[in-house]
Amino acid sequence: MDLHDLTRELHQRNESKIVLLVADGLGGLPLESGGKTELATAATPNLDALARDNVCGLMTPVLPGITPGSGPGHLGLFGYDPLVYRIGRGVLEALGVDFDLGPNDVAARGNFCTVDESGVITDRRAGRISSEVGSRLVEKMKAIQIEGVELHLRHVKDYRFVVILRGDGLGGDLHDTDPGAAGRAPLTPTAANPASQRTAEILTEFVTQAGEILKHEPPANMLTLRGIARRPAIPAMQEVYGLRSVAIAVYPMYRGLARLVGMTVVSGVNDLDQQLEALRGNWAAADFFFLHHKYTDSTGEDGKFDEKVKQIETVDGAIPKILELKPDVLIVTGDHSTPSLLKSHSWHPVPVLFASHTCRPDDSTQFSERDCLRGGLGQFEAKYLMPLALAHAGRLQKFGA
Repeated sequence: MDLHDLTRELHQRNESKIVLLVADGLGGLPLESGGKTELATAATPNLDALARDNVCGLMTPVLPGITPGSGPGHLGLFGYDPLVYRIGRGVLEALGVDFDLGPNDVAARGNFCTVDESGVITDRRAGRISSEVGSRLVEKMKAIQIEGVELHLRHVKDYRFVVILRGDGLGGDLHDTDPGAAGRAPLTPTAANPASQRTAEILTEFVTQAGEILKHEPPANMLTLRGIARRPAIPAMQEVYGLRSVAIAVYPMYRGLARLVGMTVVSGVNDLDQQLEALRGNWAAADFFFLHHKYTDSTGEDGKFDEKVKQIETVDGAIPKILELKPDVLIVTGDHSTPSLLKSHSWHPVPVLFASHTCRPDDSTQFSERDCLRGGLGQFEAKYLMPLALAHAGRLQKFGA
């Protein structure tokens, strides 16, 4: 029996409310020996008060030593084993912009980037161009035509866009063209199996034509492709947990991920204040609320320690408004760690805080990696977060006689 079979058997309805507040990339590292992480540096009186009265721990997104992308990191939070449910980033971006993605379509997440005269990447995110610039460039690329395939392009946000291929004989198992670091040229689209070779050839032609269109558009004078895949079958949260779920996220990719697992997605929110308003406005309509804050991650990826600290403090400032709604369970965590020191996602376990009247309080005095290390939840894999949430909400029956 797998975990979802068990939750299908044991879940029960009640009137409890669960809030999962995700500070993307929450975990960090000290900049120097003996220093503090971003979370430990931040002034977080509200989170610290919750930590003192409740229970903390550390969560492994996938497996020890494995650095997760945002997709696997969030799937784990929602209780889907990321080693079983492998979902391409392109699929999530397409769903996030409300594209009606068919089961045979192939989607790829695109990043505008900056290359020098020799074609070497100098900035993987094209200076984080504005959405206005990114949208204009996507419109220009819609002039691309490739024989034998229907091509769809949608701008996502800032430097991000999505490419969707529709046609016969398209495999969805390809390697990324993003080399993962500046100082290298974009890679050529490459199939991971023979069934995806035609797709690789189509995307190679797409990149060639796009390069001609973009070459006079610095800093966004080239692109890379990531997460090239087809849409997988995945059970909905309503089915496996019996939860009516709502997602409140600013960034399209996270809305796409939520939509993939059957959440109702709130649109039209552009900042944390609007997200909190949407939480209040949807409170009566659902049992589970996924609230996502992106900027703890993006500041870490940019190596901006002090800015990440400020973003964590912004998250802390949202806690009183969430508590006003009296959730039965409030969980605060991240999908992965993004230390400013590394300027990237990392494999380090993620701090997690459970607040509920059913918690067994531990000795934590603040919400930090150090306190979470000795917290009562111990260290556990992210896929067990949802069973813990259901249990604290009184939504799981006893197993066995």
